[in-house]
Amino acid sequence: MRQGRREPVEVVELNELVEDFHDLFDVRVMCHVDSRGERLPVYRIAIGNRSRAVPAVGFFGGVHGVERIGSDVVLGYLRSVATRLRWDETLHNQLATMRMVFMPIVNPGGLSLGTRCNPAGVDLMRNAPVAARESTPFLVGGQRLSARLPWYRGARDAPMQPESLALCRVVEEELLSHRFSIAVDCHSGFGLRDRIWFPYACTRQPIAHLPEMHALAEILDQTLLHHPYLFEPQSSQYLAHGDLWDHLYQRACTDPQRIHLPLTLEMGSWLWIKKNPRQMLSLLGFYNPLIAHRHARVLRRQIGWLDFIGRAAFGYHGWCPTGVARAQHQERALRRWYDRSGA
Repeated sequence: MRQGRREPVEVVELNELVEDFHDLFDVRVMCHVDSRGERLPVYRIAIGNRSRAVPAVGFFGGVHGVERIGSDVVLGYLRSVATRLRWDETLHNQLATMRMVFMPIVNPGGLSLGTRCNPAGVDLMRNAPVAARESTPFLVGGQRLSARLPWYRGARDAPMQPESLALCRVVEEELLSHRFSIAVDCHSGFGLRDRIWFPYACTRQPIAHLPEMHALAEILDQTLLHHPYLFEPQSSQYLAHGDLWDHLYQRACTDPQRIHLPLTLEMGSWLWIKKNPRQMLSLLGFYNPLIAHRHARVLRRQIGWLDFIGRAAFGYHGWCPTGVARAQHQERALRRWYDRSGA
């Protein structure tokens, strides 16, 4: 950063992690983004077995620059994993047969500017070449009217933004290259509860891997007792154009032997506002816990959830359903999330 301009704490934390644990990390700069005369890197950090035969898990944050808590959660978990690698033999055994990949700050320009969009004014989660098959809410569902309005998708027929392409490349190279993978994208800003969303955003139709999603939801219920999460398809709340995870999931489904489960952690920032209405005086307050003890509480909760996902990916053979069990999960999932029977 230029002299006199303070770097966001998330950027400082990421740079420190890369420096402190360079001997453990496989670090790659996926692209650079220009913002206010600065050239900002988009990092991918990977740990563990490179073999495509092992399961893989990816953790993503900062797709929306103003939702800094998403980057904080991914950075916190990355530091936890890296620190444990100095002494935790169980974690070493886990990583010997799986791959972990991290993109803590997908949109460094937006983070630096304090905006949802990237420096070009594009909302990266409306930027993929996917059109909703059903009606979407005005503006929120994605619009091409102007970059001056929120939820801008970018110009029609324009290439995807560099940050979107970088995320897609990481997913394709590090996750879709494996037979089984899970992705978690950390966001904030919707509702009074923490939600775990899965595709689709473009349609209310169930995804092909609905049984696997239901089985994952069940082991979450059985393992993290009394957890606060509402596990549901995103379409149960609203539909949108250009969702990156819809796009990547459709890519994953081109190989019927591949299982890729994309999840979005949507932290309910309205609860933070309810407890501290003064947060509404700041744009950051609509998306992030501004009080220190509340910020620490969010990190404690969400880092535990990310660790669960890593373990679930590692042990997927023990819960991923096949045969009759898969058909049973399909039926239960349809009743739970789509209010209909699988018969």
